[in-house]
Amino acid sequence: MKAKRLLSNSLSLMINRVAQSIGSFLLISAIARILGPYELGQYTLAFSFYFLFMILASEGLKILFTRNLSRTPEDAPKYLISGSCLQIIFSCLAYAALFILVTVLPYSHETTVVLYLLGLMVIPFALSNVTEAIFQAQEKMYLIAISTVPIYAVRLVLAIWGMQQGYGIHFVCLVMVASEVIILFVQWFLISRHVKPEWVLRWGFIKQTALEVRTFFAIQGMSVFNLRMPTLMLSLVGGEVLVGLHSAVLQLMQPFIIIKDSLGLALFPGMTKAAKAGSDQQREVAEFSIEVLLCTAIPVALGLQFFGAQLLSLIYEDPQFAAASNILTIYGWSLVGMAIVNPMSFVLVANGMERINLKEQVVTTTLTALLGSLLIVRYELIGAAMTAFIRLITAFGIYNRVIQKRLHSIRFWRILRRPILISALMLVLFKLLQNTTQNIWTILSVSTVCYAIVAAAILFSTAGGAERMLSAFQKRT
Repeated sequence: MKAKRLLSNSLSLMINRVAQSIGSFLLISAIARILGPYELGQYTLAFSFYFLFMILASEGLKILFTRNLSRTPEDAPKYLISGSCLQIIFSCLAYAALFILVTVLPYSHETTVVLYLLGLMVIPFALSNVTEAIFQAQEKMYLIAISTVPIYAVRLVLAIWGMQQGYGIHFVCLVMVASEVIILFVQWFLISRHVKPEWVLRWGFIKQTALEVRTFFAIQGMSVFNLRMPTLMLSLVGGEVLVGLHSAVLQLMQPFIIIKDSLGLALFPGMTKAAKAGSDQQREVAEFSIEVLLCTAIPVALGLQFFGAQLLSLIYEDPQFAAASNILTIYGWSLVGMAIVNPMSFVLVANGMERINLKEQVVTTTLTALLGSLLIVRYELIGAAMTAFIRLITAFGIYNRVIQKRLHSIRFWRILRRPILISALMLVLFKLLQNTTQNIWTILSVSTVCYAIVAAAILFSTAGGAERMLSAFQKRT
């Protein structure tokens, strides 16, 4: 994959993710201001149920479809029809499970209806994942952004308008469901211009795929549970205030997570193709991904360590949030672990070794349950941050051992040179800013501009930097 296409795909996925994040933040703020905290609680609870069952119903199939279609793109017509049929089955089962669970839980009638309505998004969103998997495999991620971002904007405006006109949370839920249905139709229109549907249901393929996706299903399910467990423990130990502080800290991790996920999804098809081309080419792709992410993660971690308290006060306009700056520092350095672990995870999946990912999820989930119950009960927020950090170290140990033993070694000495050089220069800048100004806007502006200049200069001027980036992606299979 050429560097130009990589940039286009990464930006497309990033734009899509940013639009989702900003739209969600603005919608939640509008619900709180216009309808009030009770309706906001209903919406938040409903979205949590939807997110859980959506992940279980569709994310595993999306990863599997993307990987398989990257290897055999000529099978896209089969995946479009038979894969969609399988996705309908999974999503309907997921909604049925959601419906039953919500019915037996002791929620009020009004809240139960909200959960039923918003939960319907599981079905159209899951079907959209099939078309998006084909777009990703064909390295046409820009079609995802084209089909989603404008609709995200329209649904936000329509939902806010409806609330201002006196419509309640039910109207908001219906707008959300309708928007996902429209996205599905738009993506089918776009994909019909690139893929001719094969209007035959291949039941053998459906059965085989259902069996093949079991590992991904388990990985995604355990991953969601793994990530949500510390929040649940905090709610039991310290109540809503601790959960609120924890959520406020995690929100500041989102920009890097968006970059990490977008780059990973953009690289995944090329990484899968590189698995067939040989270990050297795949190692180049993996090392490039880790290097780029570290060039972002280490400076961000340093910045949060120096100016985390001011940043928390600026964003949330409440000095009490500054008390969580120590927790923010720990989570900031955990970004370095994410920068290394995430590409290694994709390497294993690209080589059909997703059972190692499942093993990692089993080990880290068990570790989170045992270690987290001790650390969080005793140290609360710091315990939650330390649990996440230890989980990443454990995941790195598992992935690194398997990759070195079965695939190829990752040359960390080669990867770390540019990230360390960029971080050293940013460290000097942070020290100077700390001693010369307390204005957080000045700090953010100067840091951002200087980082962009330093990173660009080093990545493209260091000996072999630009050539290495291009060589990692110019070969297509």
